[in-house]
Amino acid sequence: MPVRAEEIEHLREMVIRMASMVEAAIRDSVRSLVDRDSELAQRVIEGDHKINALDVQIDEECIKLLALMQPMAKDLRFITTAMKITTDLERIADNAVNISERALDLNRYPILKPYIDIPRMSRIAQGMVRDAIDAFIRYDKKLAVDVIMRDDEVDDLNEAVFEELITIMRRNPDTIDRAVQVSYVSKYLERIADHATNIAEMVIYMIEGRIVRHTAPQ
Repeated sequence: MPVRAEEIEHLREMVIRMASMVEAAIRDSVRSLVDRDSELAQRVIEGDHKINALDVQIDEECIKLLALMQPMAKDLRFITTAMKITTDLERIADNAVNISERALDLNRYPILKPYIDIPRMSRIAQGMVRDAIDAFIRYDKKLAVDVIMRDDEVDDLNEAVFEELITIMRRNPDTIDRAVQVSYVSKYLERIADHATNIAEMVIYMIEGRIVRHTAPQ
């Protein structure tokens, strides 16, 4: 029995909804740090269960379609890619929770330094997640490749943050605890970008049936 168009559309809408929730979690987690808004950080942490529940719901829908409909070719790759994408989205949300937890700790103390590169990393990572999902929805290989190429920007910023924090800690050992916490935030954002890259690579597989992990996108 072929998969009906409305079933694919329903699955697509669930993935979009989950991605929107995840993108908001990234934005709010970093905002809770920059604006020193611990209530917002707590809301991100408490809202994670909704993302987890939707992840399970999407998996169940995909399994149902695979088991009952026996989809072929394009639909099969769409469904299996959706299952993999939501795993990465759930892990991105976990990293947003981690950032919020660091914000709760850091907000109790004087700010170490103005946050400049952290918000930049967040904006790039959010854009990568959004565009990776758009590439999935629109079957847009060019956009997926663009997401993959942007990962280096986040890696470079992560390295810059780390080097600056090392300098701060050397000058004043009293800042070590706070600097380590900030370095965690930077690393979590770098991981978010990595997960967005994973999604983009899976989109290329969905479109072309070609695995591009560990290879340069073409």
